[in-house]
Amino acid sequence: MDRNVPVVDILAADHIHRRKSDLMRYEYCHEAEITSISPLIDSVKLYRIRLLDPAVHSTFSFVPGQFVMLEVPGIGEAPFSISSSPSRRGDLELCIRSVGTLTSFLARCERGLRVGISGPFGTSYPLERMKGSNMLFIAGGLGTVPLRSALLAVLENRSRYARVDFLCGAKNPAFLLFADEYESWRNTDIGVQCIVDEPDEGWSGQVGMITSLVDQFLSSGISLSDTWYAIVCGPPVMFKAVCSTLLAAGLPMHHMFVSLERRMHCGKGKCCRCNVGSTYTCLDGPVFDFWSVVNLKEAI
Repeated sequence: MDRNVPVVDILAADHIHRRKSDLMRYEYCHEAEITSISPLIDSVKLYRIRLLDPAVHSTFSFVPGQFVMLEVPGIGEAPFSISSSPSRRGDLELCIRSVGTLTSFLARCERGLRVGISGPFGTSYPLERMKGSNMLFIAGGLGTVPLRSALLAVLENRSRYARVDFLCGAKNPAFLLFADEYESWRNTDIGVQCIVDEPDEGWSGQVGMITSLVDQFLSSGISLSDTWYAIVCGPPVMFKAVCSTLLAAGLPMHHMFVSLERRMHCGKGKCCRCNVGSTYTCLDGPVFDFWSVVNLKEAI
């Protein structure tokens, strides 16, 4: 276990101040419009949303890993990770699965719907710190959603990073999110590999779990060290297994980052669905390094 890590960020002295700052911004809800809706996989759609105030549109900024609160008056509000590039500022892309009252309403709506957007909120992937290093993105299922924003930011600044690899696992080929973008990612010198549990007749790629793909990647002569960073997104059981494998291969725990955004519900620390002790995923995360997650009992 890596012991050369300072006290986790969630216990930093300025932590409470950031919480207060975030909570104050919940008071400001920007008017926005859904400009397009694209189906991705079963029950999951990509919503492109434009902030309507020209001043807000030009100044709105976020960093990969953060989330916004989306509100439909009279229906409800919920937190959603931003999956678009941070360079797009006031034009956001949210990947939303229909699972509840608000998301089911959104699944039935059409472009042109006016919504409220507040944020951005939460912690992010430290891409500035990662410059000059090798990058390993690992996604399981819907984990590609928050990971894509960071990957797009790296693609747009490709010369600032060394080797970049993207490993993705899904239940079947139809559940590979943003699969139509993989070829363009490969064309920018990104290593892209996918694996599925249940192949169909047209699938010629690898079959198995994402952990198998990670094992194959590591057995190809890759030597992990502090020159590498990993961003891992997916179900807790998945990123726990993947991060443990990376740790055994030599990657320090503070060079691995995971998102606990799946635990969030209200996004404001009120419903307590995402709290682990005094830590709230929505107020203190959703991005944590693996050291912090290991030290949050019951987080995984």
